[in-house]
Amino acid sequence: MLRRPPRSTLFPYTTLFRSAKRPQHVKLIIGMLAKDKKLFDSSEGFFIKRFGEIDYRSPLVLFNYTDYYRKEMGQPLKRRFISFKNLISPQGLSKIKIATNSLERILSKKKNNTLKREINIDPGYISDSKMVLATTKDYFHRIYLKDGIYAEVTLFWRRHSFEPFEWTYRDYRTREYIRILNDIRNSYMEER
Repeated sequence: MLRRPPRSTLFPYTTLFRSAKRPQHVKLIIGMLAKDKKLFDSSEGFFIKRFGEIDYRSPLVLFNYTDYYRKEMGQPLKRRFISFKNLISPQGLSKIKIATNSLERILSKKKNNTLKREINIDPGYISDSKMVLATTKDYFHRIYLKDGIYAEVTLFWRRHSFEPFEWTYRDYRTREYIRILNDIRNSYMEER
C-alpha cells in the first residue's frame, strides 16, 4: 500500500500562502473632463452620495492635449480632480468605473440620433507607490479586473514625486497634474 507523504513535503510553500495580506486601502480619485462647469458640480452630488465626503477639489485646468474628445464633447474642455475622505479597497475600482460610466450615460445628450457624452469621468486611486486609472480599453500594460474593466498604473512614486511611464497620457505627464496628484498623495499618507 502506498503511503501518502507528509503534508509539508507536498506543500512546502503553504506558509507563504498563509502570509498573503489584504491590500491596504487606497485614496479614491476622480478626474472629470467637461466643457460646462455645471457638470462638475452636478456630478459631485452623485459622487458624495455614493463615495462619501470630498476632501480635495483641484482648480479647473484647461485640457488641450488631444482632439480625441472634440467631436463628441466640444471645446474648450476643462479638467478637475477630486478625492474622497473615505479610503477604498483597490478591488472595488471596477464597480466604481461601472458607476461612473452609468453617470456619463445619464448626463449624455442625444445629438443627430447619437448619444454624446457631456462629461468624461475617470476614476482611479492613489497608493503610497502608484496612481492607477480604470479603463474599458485593454492594452499590453493594462490588467483585467472584472466586468469589462481594466486597471492601468499611470504614474509611479519615486523619491518625492510621481513620475510617468512611456504609456502615460500626455496630460498626466504635466507638472500641473503631477503637482495636484502629489498633493492628494500627501494627504493620503497623512491619513494612513
